[in-house]
Amino acid sequence: MHSALPRRRFLQGAALAGGLVAAGGAAAVGEEAAQAAEPFEGQHQAGIIAPTSPHAAFVSLDVTATGRAELADLFQTITEQARLLTSGVTPPDAGPASPPLDNGIIGPSAPAGGLTVGLAVGSSLFDSRFGLASRKPAKLKPMRTFPNDNLDPARCHGDLMLQLRADDQDTVLHALRQIARNTRGGMQVRWRMDGFTSKPRPSGAPRNLLGFKDGIANPDVNKASVRENLIWVGDGEPAWAAGGTYQVVRIIRMLVEFWDRVSIDEQEQMFGRRKDTGAPLTGNKETDPIQYGNDPKGYGIPLSSHIRLANPRTPQTEKNRILRRGYNYDLGTDSNGNLDMGLIFSCFQQDITRQFEVTQARLIDEPLVDYISPVGGGYFFMLPGIRDSGDHFGKGMLA
Repeated sequence: MHSALPRRRFLQGAALAGGLVAAGGAAAVGEEAAQAAEPFEGQHQAGIIAPTSPHAAFVSLDVTATGRAELADLFQTITEQARLLTSGVTPPDAGPASPPLDNGIIGPSAPAGGLTVGLAVGSSLFDSRFGLASRKPAKLKPMRTFPNDNLDPARCHGDLMLQLRADDQDTVLHALRQIARNTRGGMQVRWRMDGFTSKPRPSGAPRNLLGFKDGIANPDVNKASVRENLIWVGDGEPAWAAGGTYQVVRIIRMLVEFWDRVSIDEQEQMFGRRKDTGAPLTGNKETDPIQYGNDPKGYGIPLSSHIRLANPRTPQTEKNRILRRGYNYDLGTDSNGNLDMGLIFSCFQQDITRQFEVTQARLIDEPLVDYISPVGGGYFFMLPGIRDSGDHFGKGMLA
């Protein structure tokens, strides 16, 4: 682990970012960048309510900054980099004798490309290092191990979770390298997963790598009641946390070589949906409503099916629903030559215990566990959005 740099050196990252933003006022912003730029400021962070992007990276980080002042500097630098990267500002020329201010992997104009930069904090950030124990979000805790998990400690938890989403993979990598460069000495990568979403084939929700449509039955975030009751935190949280939400990230390996030898009928019985259309087994289209009251013994959709366990669709379980934002991943092969691919399961909710954990507990020992293996992840609190030009990530938490 790298030791923290002296504070004056660490702040160079923020100074460079500020210089680029200032230069952007005079430099022309390309048409592509302007069209693809996502709003950076707001009550909530971007990349939560919005649908999944084609590409993403989930980067867990350990903070190596020393003391609260350096932590504040780190958060301010991340904010300035995020503001710059999501704006599509053309970086100025640093001169032939200096390293370029931009890594250049997406060209000289550095288009925004639909990039969003999200930052969340883990429960370990609130230990004794920074004197933040009294500021900890009320429901934040380390990720628990469920009975069917096979967790690798090297791919679990973290002080911070950086979520990068964009239209193209090189845009995600460009942002990751720029942030890493300007925060060197303040934080260190603990684990990282790159993900992608498949195009709708032929239409509707994208498919996971088991071949089934994923995220069909998300709550309707266009309804204010859904956002206020299921996503944004409410009573009992520190005042600074208003506008934030809890994030769960789970790395779920799929044992695809075994799955591909299972009959289509058995696969559909495990999920409770048709593989080709995504329709529930009692319907014709993926969006067809499901009425379990008409099927109390599971003759149409088995009682043990994934969709029935995950969302029983009763008035009592509405409060347990989560907002899913999943991504596929492909790591090539493992040391035994087996295909290593699966799902980066990410979800947002008001209360991890009431929502994710209650839902996950219903899925213990479901038939699908023979073909999936959760191997990593963590619980995090997604910080409130950036309100204005004087704000930065975690400013209220550190005040």
